[in-house]
Amino acid sequence: QLQLVESGGGLVQPGESLRLSCAASGSTLPGYTIGWFRQAPGKEREGVSCISSGGSSTNYADAVKGRFTISRDNAKNTVYLQMNSLKPEDTAVYYCAARWWNFETRCTIARPFFDSWGQGTQVTVSS
Repeated sequence: QLQLVESGGGLVQPGESLRLSCAASGSTLPGYTIGWFRQAPGKEREGVSCISSGGSSTNYADAVKGRFTISRDNAKNTVYLQMNSLKPEDTAVYYCAARWWNFETRCTIARPFFDSWGQGTQVTVSS
């Protein structure tokens, strides 16, 4: 069974960058569509970005377009989320999620699509 572990979170100042990693175990990532989500205190979990199984399709929430970049290294069984120009409103627990979907169609950041979830990593953006 696929297990996901996020890492790379931390405390940064506005304008700085972080790179989150989502490492998979129990199965190999090729064939899985991967999504990143976040949940701020008192708010619903929202989709941030996704990447198709082969990496040819990506999708971003409007709030992060142009600042965040998702990528994957299937050889390392890892998906990354590069976050630049961070803002205080990016503060949240970030989760990666997966679903077996081996099609190079435009991926979705709809939460119900995904059926495997990591435990999350905290990102805090504050001066």
